[in-house]
Amino acid sequence: MTLALRIWRQPGPDAPGRMTPYRVPGVSPDMSFLEVLDTLNERLAEDGEEPVAFDHDCREGICGACGVVIDGQAHGPERTTACQLHMRHFEDGATLDVEPWRAGAFPVVRDLVVDRSALDRVIGAGGYVTAPTGSAPDAHAVPVPKPAADTAFDNAECIGCGACVAACPNGSAMLFTAAKVVHLNALPQGAPERESRVLDMVGQMDDEGFGGCTNAGECATACPKGIPLTSIAAMNREYLRAARRRPGR
Repeated sequence: MTLALRIWRQPGPDAPGRMTPYRVPGVSPDMSFLEVLDTLNERLAEDGEEPVAFDHDCREGICGACGVVIDGQAHGPERTTACQLHMRHFEDGATLDVEPWRAGAFPVVRDLVVDRSALDRVIGAGGYVTAPTGSAPDAHAVPVPKPAADTAFDNAECIGCGACVAACPNGSAMLFTAAKVVHLNALPQGAPERESRVLDMVGQMDDEGFGGCTNAGECATACPKGIPLTSIAAMNREYLRAARRRPGR
């Protein structure tokens, strides 16, 4: 396979960027999209040119580090991470536009790399349990009802890749924040901080400059782990409940 890539190149946060065309021959259908970028970078390095900067880590669809927009879709046309997107899903000779996440809260660092630390700060505002629990309890020491466990597990799958933000026309982080809130609020261990958690995390999300949610649903469609759109509704209920109990918030 031979691909024509048009990749966003931007040398720094304050520098202007532009789409730069590249031709990549010798692409195997079994390659992942990141391996195609590796192949391109090897050739650029051999030619004395600057390689394309992009985020990656585990390359197993677990860490959420690899985040790029491919032909206008977060992570590309398949519901998976970019490191697990294989080139068999594209036609030989295809032209692909490759861009970084586009969101006001995700400033470009260089080329395809964006600063997603805003998501870390949202988690830091309340995405944890502070109650002392001592040593690790036995597996079934704390009874958890099956529906609550299922809800917690479904939302705990969020890997924080930011695809929901990139896909949202408003640049909203509601699905990400909802996954973190609903995950912990569904469990008995998260109950003591249930109200402060949702108020603080939503407040931090707003402070970071993410857009508002208008239920477009693009976030859930792009999410590689299938976090359901209903998680946003569940967080909204949690927020309204907590706000009524704490006037002035």
